[in-house]
Amino acid sequence: MRKIILDVDTGSDDAVAIMAAILSPDIQLEAVCSVDGNKDIDKTTENTLRVVQLLGSDVPVYRGCRAPLVKFLCPDRLPRRGESKPIVKDGKVIQMHADYLDIPAAEIKEQPISAPEFYVQYLRQATEPVTIVAVGPLTNVAMALMMDGTVMDKIEEIVIMGGGYNITNVTPTAEFNIWHDPEAAQFIVHCGAKVTLVPLDATHAACITLDDCERFRKLGTVSGDFAAALCEQRIAVHDDSQPLAVPHAAAVHDALCIAYLIDPTVLKDVREVHCDIGFRDFSEGQTILDPRYYTEEKNCRFAFDGDRFKFVDILCDLFARDKKSGR
Repeated sequence: MRKIILDVDTGSDDAVAIMAAILSPDIQLEAVCSVDGNKDIDKTTENTLRVVQLLGSDVPVYRGCRAPLVKFLCPDRLPRRGESKPIVKDGKVIQMHADYLDIPAAEIKEQPISAPEFYVQYLRQATEPVTIVAVGPLTNVAMALMMDGTVMDKIEEIVIMGGGYNITNVTPTAEFNIWHDPEAAQFIVHCGAKVTLVPLDATHAACITLDDCERFRKLGTVSGDFAAALCEQRIAVHDDSQPLAVPHAAAVHDALCIAYLIDPTVLKDVREVHCDIGFRDFSEGQTILDPRYYTEEKNCRFAFDGDRFKFVDILCDLFARDKKSGR
């Protein structure tokens, strides 16, 4: 069983990832850490607690950093949330990430120390390696490894949902998670750990369709029903503002990282690359892959494709394990 720490900026796809990690028999979820990203830290922490509570899990939740490492200290690098323009459908406003997930407010509480403090304490005491799965901006992870670089040998792998080569979203050159804290991303891809990037190229290929949502609902579980609702919300926004190659489908980015831990073959065309992160002007947040034959030393693995059929099968298997009925 693989031990993981999940780092999230919970919105909708993070919620699916959290549920998948909690339900997987192949994963021992040690903790969930929130970070500023899709929404501010108060909202991402509350949403994380709501999802953990929904599944009746006792996994601890740690509140993380409330801003990027340095980016927003510069007046010309203003915040921009990872949010498409809201749309109205059947009189209802639909967003990719609502401020608060439409499930009961959290009654469970976050832990008393911050996420970076938790990382350092946990890794110092770890007797076996742990995988860090970061599906939001990389602020918490970078902060922790800056605080204590001696814990690096306790990290089995850092799996990152972020970046894009042929596909971007927040700017013409950048994906949101990397753009939101590019300095943290640059630190992590060069930190010396095994780093696997799950970019938009893979997550758009491994998309979820309306038919897949119906499969989730037919499971009759809380997680299946909630995942279906979240994915349908995402499909509506994709159809309106970013249609995918597969009709009536959406990328559910973060959950693909969990699926990769269960079955690595869900990612396709994974290449060893040298990656740097852009900081300035049009390159800000860009995952810059060195295309030269005599490239600089390779520092991460980058997935250029994903298997959508295998991805959906994995999620269905996980949501079917949920003992809580959605009816």
